[in-house]
Amino acid sequence: MKGSEIRELFLKYFEENGHTVVPSSSLIPKDDPTLLFTNSGMVQFKNCFLGLEDRGYTRATSSQKSVRAGGKHNDLENVGYTARHHTFFEMLGNFSFGDYFKKESIFWGWEFLTDKMGLPKEKLWVTIYKDDDEAFEIWNKTIGVPAERIVRMGMDSNFWMMGETGPCGPCSEIIFDQGPSVGCGRSECNVECSCDRHLEIWNHVFTQFDRDKEGNFHPLPKPNIDTGMGLERLAAVVQGVKSNYETDFFTPIIQFIAKISGKKYKQNEDNDASMNVIADHSRAVTFLIGDGILPSNEGRGYVLRRILRRAARHGKLLGLGKPFLHEIVSVVVEAMKDAYPDLIEKEAYIKKVIFNEEQRFIETLDAGLKILSDEVAALKKANKTVVPGEVVFKLYDTFGFPVDLTADIVKRDRLTLDTEGFEKAMEAQREKARESWKGSGEKTVSTSYQKLSLQGIKTMFVGYEGVTEARSRVLAILKNDEPADSLGKGENGEVFVDFTPFYGEAGGQVGDTGIIEGKGFLFEVWETQSPVEGIVSHIGKLKKGAIKVGDDVLLKVDVGARRATEAHHSGTHVLNAALRSVLGDHVKQSGSLVNPERLRFDYTHFSKIEEDELHRIESIA
Repeated sequence: MKGSEIRELFLKYFEENGHTVVPSSSLIPKDDPTLLFTNSGMVQFKNCFLGLEDRGYTRATSSQKSVRAGGKHNDLENVGYTARHHTFFEMLGNFSFGDYFKKESIFWGWEFLTDKMGLPKEKLWVTIYKDDDEAFEIWNKTIGVPAERIVRMGMDSNFWMMGETGPCGPCSEIIFDQGPSVGCGRSECNVECSCDRHLEIWNHVFTQFDRDKEGNFHPLPKPNIDTGMGLERLAAVVQGVKSNYETDFFTPIIQFIAKISGKKYKQNEDNDASMNVIADHSRAVTFLIGDGILPSNEGRGYVLRRILRRAARHGKLLGLGKPFLHEIVSVVVEAMKDAYPDLIEKEAYIKKVIFNEEQRFIETLDAGLKILSDEVAALKKANKTVVPGEVVFKLYDTFGFPVDLTADIVKRDRLTLDTEGFEKAMEAQREKARESWKGSGEKTVSTSYQKLSLQGIKTMFVGYEGVTEARSRVLAILKNDEPADSLGKGENGEVFVDFTPFYGEAGGQVGDTGIIEGKGFLFEVWETQSPVEGIVSHIGKLKKGAIKVGDDVLLKVDVGARRATEAHHSGTHVLNAALRSVLGDHVKQSGSLVNPERLRFDYTHFSKIEEDELHRIESIA
């Protein structure tokens, strides 16, 4: 049975049992800054489980694109060297939001595996949480699994928690026994053994408790079900192979790699590992770029860059000296296009991004490898086993070697890295950057602003629709970041009022300038900030008289400066549209500066703009 058929049968089975088939969400989690990537099926349903979202259905099923690389869930270093680890995979799952519970979930899980997938019942084991007698009764009495094949396990392995507090509950995992030929050969080998014999297939999470701060568990009024089963892993079992890389999800890719490298699969362990790495990583980078991520030096973009460069290095081990990874994209798209048709129209773009990144890295790869090779030889000669942190940093900083790539390279020589020394070198570089660019980091919010907010100081912005003047009252004054009752002539400070037409700096656009005047005084506003939500600070100098808390004032925006700033703000929108029109919809704004004199527009793109593209952008803008 093909892997694509397994996916289709799974979704159809649960649809026939009253579930809504929900398309996979993006690999970029929506409204969840705690996650680097979508790494399981439940991610897109998180708010449903928490009772914060009603989607109009209480049963759902999906095949979810998932990535585990970087962050808490990081399988990168194991990929290629084991039969099961992947950066990209699909997670099959069925979910209940206060609808059905254990009995139905267990029954459907068992029926799908034994009836629809044809797995022998005698090869299936089950684990449950040690105190979950309800699950034991269902598995043993209702399903008929012998008691000796139901294993009670502890909290670490069979109890799921979303966090220190909140929804949680016991788990039950269905295990497939691949037989003694795959195992460690020890007589005491069992489902808890770390060998490959007993393969975890399908985890069923029974979210039935709410854990409080004291660690007490309270029953949820409406318990939930969250299950997850790796599609590639199930395909390996159904197709009767011992490694996910031998399933039809990977064999066309590996065959293509063998063809372009001239190497044969299953003849050399090192070559096999490299082919596995490239096959896995080619799928990951195709889907990551397809979902809008570009290589960069931070966040998701840096994880993508690490995956790309790890694949490029393994290509080098196979004798592939020129860019090759972009060629594999077509094989990936062909294998996945039925389930993910959006890949078809994105294929050319994905290839372009990968080629540019490969080209950039290949230029420095050989030089970096030479330095590392010399270092490894010197360490071996001196009977040392740790690569110094400054060498790791030089490879990272000068040659673009991610730390895990360096670790991967020296692993074959049984060497490790001085990560502490690397971190010290990184911090020294950060300190130099801070010294050379004062004020370039994120601004910290002064405690003075926080105190004003707690005191109930609020400013209402009234400068929309062309309003440039407003009468108001002084609520507070800061002098040298400390509260003050007044300012005298020539003193600098910050003035806070209840209504203002002054726009506070935000989103790269500078704040308004102008004046605040009252009976016998005039305050010149140099800049306007919004340091805390609801508070607007007018920063400047008192040119004449004295201003004090409680004074009635008239605020006047410098109209000429505002109009110029507005024009440049509009210019950023025009420029953004022109860039997207010429370069593609992947272009996104990554920052900007808008003031009366000029604008600066930062954007994401994977290569240098060609001259003809520049002319077209200018023409449109």
